[in-house]
Amino acid sequence: MEVLGHFNYWVVVVLMMIGFYALIARGNLIKKIVGLNIFQASVFLLFITLGKVTGGSAPIIAEGITVYSNPLPHVLILTAIVVGVATTALGLALVVRIHESYSTIEENEIADMDREP
Repeated sequence: MEVLGHFNYWVVVVLMMIGFYALIARGNLIKKIVGLNIFQASVFLLFITLGKVTGGSAPIIAEGITVYSNPLPHVLILTAIVVGVATTALGLALVVRIHESYSTIEENEIADMDREP
């Protein structure tokens, strides 16, 4: 039962490793961006999981409520989502420009073209 109690953390670790593998092992630039997005999603899930307080309520002072949930992690994740979308858009725009210049988006082919005199 303890393993299921940490289910969110296992999901975070699996997503993080999948994203990291796609980022490191793949030569296709689009696959690298997808790997980066999966990695970012795992970090988002981790922060949201850490921000949840069992039995906590919204941080509004009311009678009879003693346990409050911290809204800061959720606010930080909203900001991180916006930054992640902007990073993805910039990465895709760079991939389009690279494809226009080299006619490929494979990392090793681009490196080979740069080495040729």
